[in-house]
Amino acid sequence: MAIDPAIFRQRLLDRRVELEREEELSQEARAPVTLEQDSVGRLSRMDAMQVQAMALAQQRCRKNEQAAIVAALRRIDEGEYGYCLVCGEEIAEARLLNWPAVTTCIGCAAGK
Repeated sequence: MAIDPAIFRQRLLDRRVELEREEELSQEARAPVTLEQDSVGRLSRMDAMQVQAMALAQQRCRKNEQAAIVAALRRIDEGEYGYCLVCGEEIAEARLLNWPAVTTCIGCAAGK
């Protein structure tokens, strides 16, 4: 393989740190919404609940991305990084640069 796995390892590790920071920053938005009828109007409560739901959805996306990063780091350690998990062919470097945790070549991703 022509790519340097160390470069991709660092990119993956950097992204994992970013995700951890995002997780910390969004902690307040995911907190349970209090339903104090006297102090908050109905629309404000609905807005707070919507913000909470979006924060929880973003948290799920971050967890999925973190799992993909862990799997990519494992593939680097095992010498299997950069190969499609479906067909076994090399994944194009440009595709890996776009998303270092990608698991399929463009052909398999397109269903060809």
